[in-house]
Amino acid sequence: MRDNDGYDDEGFDDDDYEQEIGGTEYEQVLEQRHFDRFAALSGDHNPIHVDPDYAAGTRFGATVSHGMLLFTAVRGLIAHSYPGAELESQDLMFPNPAFAGEPLTVHLDIVAPPADDRLELITRVENESRQVCLEGRCRLKLNRDANQEARP
Repeated sequence: MRDNDGYDDEGFDDDDYEQEIGGTEYEQVLEQRHFDRFAALSGDHNPIHVDPDYAAGTRFGATVSHGMLLFTAVRGLIAHSYPGAELESQDLMFPNPAFAGEPLTVHLDIVAPPADDRLELITRVENESRQVCLEGRCRLKLNRDANQEARP
């Protein structure tokens, strides 16, 4: 069921998932209302994220996403692609800003086949100019009891 934002209950539209050789990707647009909701939940009200007038006067020229809001898009794709998997670790960097209203593509790429029920992923969020806004690695513990298999 979709809410007023056009997303299903998990926040992602299943029709936007695309399996590719070696990875999975998902497209999403984060709007200012998402930045504002994340600020309310996280307590991070830095004006670069929530005040368009303030942000207009910065080197970015507009509000930018919280880095961890970008990671929630990554985490959502992980949960969709690997149901029941536990996130054991993540290592993230945010080399470029992601702006409100900007189309983003979330990528998951498998580093190597699972070993000892562990799966290493390279994670990436790119804007439509293919600038990397989030890059990193995640290690998952797969839940084999749920008949879960790593997807390419």
